[in-house]
Amino acid sequence: MSGALTIIAITAAVVFVFIRQFTAQRITATDGKAWLIPAVLAFVACGQSGLLDPDHRAASVVLLGAELLTALASGAGWAWTTRIWTDADGETWGKGGWATAGVWLCGTVIRIGLMGAAALLGIHQNSSPAITLFVAAMLLSRAGFLAWRARTARPTYRVPVAG
Repeated sequence: MSGALTIIAITAAVVFVFIRQFTAQRITATDGKAWLIPAVLAFVACGQSGLLDPDHRAASVVLLGAELLTALASGAGWAWTTRIWTDADGETWGKGGWATAGVWLCGTVIRIGLMGAAALLGIHQNSSPAITLFVAAMLLSRAGFLAWRARTARPTYRVPVAG
């Protein structure tokens, strides 16, 4: 996939997921959609060349590791700031708010800072696969933490006594 097409695909996925976070969504641990997008993005990222700078391999591995840790933390923060509740039917729902948007913004600022540090150090990574992998890790982390939180959610409605 070309760099421009990859950026368009990443942007579309991020915008789609970001806008959806402000609407109530049912959370299901077995929902394939939550795992499919990150899996496809990770596959695309790992299939592209230029993820690591061959002239600065160790430094680019460290940088990529920092980016992935940032992505995992951003995804976990995103899931943690998502409001979770159960309805009368026992379905678990979630909705992000402005704190969630703040987590996105912080993760993006850190990612941009890491790109700047790479440029200052002379590390030449192809930014397209690195960004794709960053988004995949963030979405994967979010899906995992949301599924975990959904399993531990207590009912927020009046529970009838079994009798």
